[in-house]
Amino acid sequence: MTEQRHPLNAVVVNKAEVAPGLMVLRVAADGWELPEFTPGQFAVLGLPAEAVRCAAADPEEERSNPRWMIRRAYSIASSSVAREYFEFFINLVRSGELTPRLFALDPGDRIWLGPKVTGAFTLDEARSDSHLVLVATGTGLAPYMSMLRTMLPVAPARRIAVLLGARHSWDLGYHTELLTIERQNAGLSYLPTISRPGGEVRPWHGRVGHVLEAWRDGAIERAWGFPPTPQSTSVFLCGNPQMIEDMSVLLTGEGYREHSRRCPGEIFVERYW
Repeated sequence: MTEQRHPLNAVVVNKAEVAPGLMVLRVAADGWELPEFTPGQFAVLGLPAEAVRCAAADPEEERSNPRWMIRRAYSIASSSVAREYFEFFINLVRSGELTPRLFALDPGDRIWLGPKVTGAFTLDEARSDSHLVLVATGTGLAPYMSMLRTMLPVAPARRIAVLLGARHSWDLGYHTELLTIERQNAGLSYLPTISRPGGEVRPWHGRVGHVLEAWRDGAIERAWGFPPTPQSTSVFLCGNPQMIEDMSVLLTGEGYREHSRRCPGEIFVERYW
């Protein structure tokens, strides 16, 4: 949280609560041009501490100084080609500082949007000839949506698998869009899985478990017709820290290496918290 020195320079143009505690928020710049960015990068949103919190939020134990601006970084989910707005996929943290205030916003409300976009969780870091496995839980899907919306359709020689995990089917963000993208792109395989099928209103006929199990049981090999290997495939991980840790251990055991600019590898990680 920083002292408020900048005006609220952007406007909410659309807000959709796609599931309890999950929101797609579109923000447009007001009087300035959104910066160019590379899919996978993030921008910073902010609201003054005096902004209203949503009804579903927990009471604040300690009230923030109204003069301060609360800021957080969020991955951009929209395409980097069309920049009329930035889209964000946000999870409500009921005890948090910023997300309860974001969930109280309506179209037309003002918000602060950082003028710079940054981040190294991009496809530029991976080999251009490698197949891609994009693994996410929850809102960790956001950077992948930007990648897919920007790069598709892709050459059929490159295969892409999206492994998405959630507790319930209604928590699978962008589910309908991903199914459509899969139908339109022969090189893409969408592999959603839920961990709590017992709570479904309608029977779930898809995968049950966690994304780790989807990798272990050969779901990608069945979808692609050949197995992913460190020599052929780059794996991106974004979402729950435990998922990232478990997947990293599993992949390392199979010969994959975590990537850094000093030591190139095949595992690319974005840690939200």
